[in-house]
Amino acid sequence: MEPSRALQLNREELLRAYRQMRTIREFEERVHTEFSSGAIPGFVHLYAGEEAVAVGVCMHLTERDCIASTHRGHGHCIAKGCDVKGMMAEIFGRADGLCGGKGGSMHIADVAKGMLGANGIVGGGAPLACGAALAAKTLKTGGVAVAFGGDGASNQGTTAESMNLATVWKLPVIFVLEDNGYAESTASSWSIGGDAVKRAEGFGMPGVRVDGHDFFAVYEAMHDPIARARAGEGPSFLHVKVNRYYGHFEGDAQTYRAPGEVQRLRAEMDCIERFRKRVTEAKVLEEKDLAAIDREVLELIEESVRAAKAAAYPPPPALLSDVYVSYP
Repeated sequence: MEPSRALQLNREELLRAYRQMRTIREFEERVHTEFSSGAIPGFVHLYAGEEAVAVGVCMHLTERDCIASTHRGHGHCIAKGCDVKGMMAEIFGRADGLCGGKGGSMHIADVAKGMLGANGIVGGGAPLACGAALAAKTLKTGGVAVAFGGDGASNQGTTAESMNLATVWKLPVIFVLEDNGYAESTASSWSIGGDAVKRAEGFGMPGVRVDGHDFFAVYEAMHDPIARARAGEGPSFLHVKVNRYYGHFEGDAQTYRAPGEVQRLRAEMDCIERFRKRVTEAKVLEEKDLAAIDREVLELIEESVRAAKAAAYPPPPALLSDVYVSYP
């Protein structure tokens, strides 16, 4: 990376990017440990290894912008500014959680932050993002929406229909395909027919492929789509090639992956280590600054787990709330 490219973001922004990526990583590593001990109910799908994608995309967004997530949504939540303690309480199923302890890992949402929710339906986020983008366009808020989806979602009819609708209505939405190599246990190299970017171009929107292990590449790739969306020029598409460190779900034996694959990825492709190396070599950040953030993040995660375990479960009457909406 050329130093001038690193300096497109100022020191404070680079520190924020590193803090968010490190927070996602430590959050996921701790959730992995807690789930293994039996402390966390339900299903858990971890985002570790993909941090540069969520942060590189969401660094462009403000509170007027919205994102629609996936079942692997913890990283998106953190990158969009959701409260980490509230997230941890939600994953533990406690009343202090962002959704009152009733959503759990796969259904975290915080509409006030523009986080429309993690989603257990593969491809379910794209129509929601189109709705948010239509609202922004109609109300002239200047906001944009981002639809995150995996390689499995890219083959869903909901995604194709949403991309078509976004083009027809010139919606301010960006579709981000997080291609981590596997739709559950099916390799994307086998399951995605043709070229994902050319698919997007077939719907009349520009598309680009980017290395998801490189925060700076993702951040730069989002510049034009965001500018295009805010200018009223319609949707764009990013095909992000990346890797996840854990299985499709916690407990997945990952027998479909080659021996030593994850160990090699952690050693050679880790997005956080790449970020550290590039900003310190460019002399825009120092190791001591990053080490201080590491300590602060670990303290935050420890406090979050301690508070979540001490919090109460939702009371029985909460079972009947948040089910129906009463209209005047």
